[in-house]
Amino acid sequence: MDDLNAETNAGKGVLGPRAAIVFALVLTVLLAALSGLVMLPAAQHLRSLQDGRQADATLVAAGSGCFLGGCKVRFEAEGRTVVADLPVGSSHGKNVVGERLTVRYREDDPRVAASADDVGGGGAAVGTVVFGAGAVLFLLALVWSTVHLGRQRRAEAG
Repeated sequence: MDDLNAETNAGKGVLGPRAAIVFALVLTVLLAALSGLVMLPAAQHLRSLQDGRQADATLVAAGSGCFLGGCKVRFEAEGRTVVADLPVGSSHGKNVVGERLTVRYREDDPRVAASADDVGGGGAAVGTVVFGAGAVLFLLALVWSTVHLGRQRRAEAG
């Protein structure tokens, strides 16, 4: 009977109960990893620059890739011109090249810099919460599905 239902549902694009549980488990692990292994360290890195030196900078590379670490700024530090990549989670994706902004940088390595607007955690902190919450929701769905499937099997058997 399960084989007949699986064949019927396969043509309709419906996942079977086991496949749905595996899918939810995979999504839970991916979202948790993204939150804990990528976004949380990025937010911590941004916060670590709160006490860094401050400088006026010019955006030299911008665009939608800024959130993923694709923005660059140019500024003066210790009497030399520095071009630095803004870290993952930068909020300057809507800014245009040539715009001025304030950055904070490490005194011992000015190439490690972040926008002063982002040093509180910025988009990376938001990403940590959003992806973490998504992982929790998928985990709850996974637990609910597993309990529901177990009850369904017991009802069919008894």
